[in-house]
Amino acid sequence: MDYSANDIAAARILQYLAYICTALITFWTYDYICSLHNEWTFLLRSRWSKVKFLYITARYTPFFLIAADTCLTLTPNEDSKTCKILISVYSCFAVISLACSECFFVLRTYALWSNNRMVLVAMLSIFFVIISSFIGIWFSAVATSQYFSTSAIPGIPGIPGCYRTSSSVQLYLPFILLFVLQLGLVSLTLIRAIRNWRSTRYPLYAALVKHNIFYYACGLLFSALNILVPLIFPDSPYHSFLEDFEVFILAILATRMHLRLWHIDNTEHDYDALVYISMSNMSPGA
Repeated sequence: MDYSANDIAAARILQYLAYICTALITFWTYDYICSLHNEWTFLLRSRWSKVKFLYITARYTPFFLIAADTCLTLTPNEDSKTCKILISVYSCFAVISLACSECFFVLRTYALWSNNRMVLVAMLSIFFVIISSFIGIWFSAVATSQYFSTSAIPGIPGIPGCYRTSSSVQLYLPFILLFVLQLGLVSLTLIRAIRNWRSTRYPLYAALVKHNIFYYACGLLFSALNILVPLIFPDSPYHSFLEDFEVFILAILATRMHLRLWHIDNTEHDYDALVYISMSNMSPGA
């Protein structure tokens, strides 16, 4: 049977998206297994707080993203309406994950500024404005996108998945807002680091600055890619891969940074307690 060029192209796109989805799932699972011991140590030993709840939300929301991605790319979706519903569900979890990841770095920048209330109010005001605009524009793009499912290629059976395309500015405008937020946070981090670098010798402070800078470099890079790719390649279905990748990477970086800082902080406390006990044993009255 002869297939049309459009059918072959659509089938190829769906297959590539399935491969990409499988790679992302493998990547996330591998990262989770590698950090499982440190993570459960943190979950079991740390006290319950708002930050711990934020960590759990940021860390485990991507599992729901994986489930939605699996339904989108690895199962047959013959109805474009079903595809749209799945992408809307996926978008909800993606926004939650991105917001939690950015919250972590707003809090870390606040800590770098010695819990300065004015800095916190300014950051949170900008954060809520940008996230609210991000949500509105993202879901407007989801509503106005074109959807392609297996029903669009009836000539080739056995091809799972669906995808969306759009050439609207709404596709990359949310990531321009995210880029602005990340640029503002990295500017605050750099200003504080330059002011205090020579006068501060705490390992926790050095780790905080290092992790913040590395995160922002990655965040700015992926946000820039999510802006440039739709501009250079309009109507490309592969922009969803970059969106997925940024969501996963930001969740990994935010939660790994928090784990790392928690372990550094607890190591310092354990060391101070050990020194105190040793000095007590050496005192004349011991």
